Amino acid sequence: MQTIPFLITKATPSVGRQGREAMEEEEEEGREDLKSILPFLPLISRSNLTLFWPPQAVEALKTLSQGPLISNVNSGDSLFVAISDIRNSLTFSISERPPLSLRSARLGYALFFDDLMSRADCTKWFEEVVPALANLLLRFPSLLESHYQNSDSPLTSGRKTGLRLLGPQQEGIVFLSQELIGAILACAFFCLFPVTVRYAKHLPIINFNYLFESLYDSYSAYQENKIKCIIHYFGRICSCMPRGFVSFERKVLPLEQRPLHVSYPKADFWSESEIILCPLKVSWNKLVGGLLKFLLMKMLGLLLVCG
Repeated sequence: MQTIPFLITKATPSVGRQGREAMEEEEEEGREDLKSILPFLPLISRSNLTLFWPPQAVEALKTLSQGPLISNVNSGDSLFVAISDIRNSLTFSISERPPLSLRSARLGYALFFDDLMSRADCTKWFEEVVPALANLLLRFPSLLESHYQNSDSPLTSGRKTGLRLLGPQQEGIVFLSQELIGAILACAFFCLFPVTVRYAKHLPIINFNYLFESLYDSYSAYQENKIKCIIHYFGRICSCMPRGFVSFERKVLPLEQRPLHVSYPKADFWSESEIILCPLKVSWNKLVGGLLKFLLMKMLGLLLVCG
């Protein structure tokens, strides 16, 4: 396994101040991937590979990790209060209106955990899952640091695989550990991601308070089951954390014509095209896992979108 150079530099006493500063500048320049998403994270960074929670957030998460007897978080309403306190301890919360101020979000948390969830499931959630999620959030900074260190591995063959913000017409791939994915989703469940900066970049909001707001404002079994699925996922990873990796890749069709590339079609291409498409088979009674040699497609209104 290749040793990461900057770790050796910092651990070597013979390196002078100028050498250390040069290495730190090089490190800073080489972590453009992390710098691109730092404004969207709830964490603080002193350098591109040193991430941490604010002290107040650490104390709140440590208290939550000790269970309901210490944290007094044993209901949907008290969970909402704890989430609000953690969010308000983050540095960005001063510069934007916290989305948790809406009354319907608080009532949505209470509705789901206090009324819709069974008493047995509720007890397990607050005694086992919530403390485990708090511990997972405490590990979030180190998980991200490890992610970026591993993204420089020779196994990536020089490709950028770190979590980053991609611009329009920019393709890329990212490899995430399942544990890091769980931590990111836990941040979303605890509504810890900044909101205003996402609006500025036209990015969708990923904090989960909107799920609970809509559950209360316009209840539907669909919305309840969506939250149940998320809660079940957290229960599974907290009982046995998976150790695999997941890759996400964006492919791009260039807008302009390029040799040896398929370009992005114009707006009226499909409506005027006379090209015969491949055979299309629709199956209503089989799972996709049982259909071999077929590409799963999702029909969204008048659009045909690859699933």
